[in-house]
Amino acid sequence: MSYLNPNKRHDFVYIFDVKDGNPNGDPDAGNLPRVDPETMEGLVSDVCLKRKIRNWVAMTQEDKNIYVEEQGILYNQQEEAYEDLDLDKDANDRTSHEKARQWMCQNFFDVRTFGAVMSTSEFNCGQVRGPVQLTFGRSVDPIVPMDMSITRVAVTKPEDARSQTQEDVPEEGSGSNKMTEMGRKQLVPYGLYVAQGFFNPFLADDTGMTREDLEIFWEALQKMWDFDRSASKGLMACRGLHVFSHEKKTGNAPAHKLFDKVIIEKEEGISTPRSVDDYKIEIDKKSLPERVELHSLSDSIK
Repeated sequence: MSYLNPNKRHDFVYIFDVKDGNPNGDPDAGNLPRVDPETMEGLVSDVCLKRKIRNWVAMTQEDKNIYVEEQGILYNQQEEAYEDLDLDKDANDRTSHEKARQWMCQNFFDVRTFGAVMSTSEFNCGQVRGPVQLTFGRSVDPIVPMDMSITRVAVTKPEDARSQTQEDVPEEGSGSNKMTEMGRKQLVPYGLYVAQGFFNPFLADDTGMTREDLEIFWEALQKMWDFDRSASKGLMACRGLHVFSHEKKTGNAPAHKLFDKVIIEKEEGISTPRSVDDYKIEIDKKSLPERVELHSLSDSIK
């Protein structure tokens, strides 16, 4: 299983979809689903995908620690490195920084996988360039971001609940009585997204990423949506994970040419896709470059 070998280069295509949910809200646009304003293709940031991976690892792998925890304090994590190694934070020398950097790689799954900038506090742990990098996910077709009104038949404050019947008339000056609370919900009716990723074995040597780490990473991509359910996410699922493993450590073919082998098109007669079955997903295996292996760990190929 060459796709588990951290001494090989791997390039991969990750396919996922969303139905009646918001895969990645944009805080600058009222939390509407992210879009490319010129093409209206949906976007999901690499940071969002890494967050899901981190959450899955933290939830399912008891022996794997996460540096960028949800609602965590990075300062505390770096301070732990200095305390464990008995380093002087005021020394400010390269040797201390490198020792702390190595400690962070050894103790945190996401540092040795994605890298981290840890040089911005008094507990300087340097910077790590991670072997795994992801692009933004982009929808195959334009999406229609929707912003819908919702109501809740309960109120927040006691004073809002003075009257619960239409016959009750508020006293003069008491303010109007509320029967419900209003809210908003943002969603995409359907979108099939594709992201690309890269594994650099030279950087894996530097961070100490292992075969076990790589296996956990592939598993996280396939299973993380099942542990990220919420009303706002709708129905999200992995629809394909295709890994191109190179024989040479430096690679046997350019990544972009391998990504072009994964072809996604709408089925004939489909103008408005509403499920993965409305697409035809194929891989051109016949023209794969020599000494490049394809591993379809999860797929919806027909």
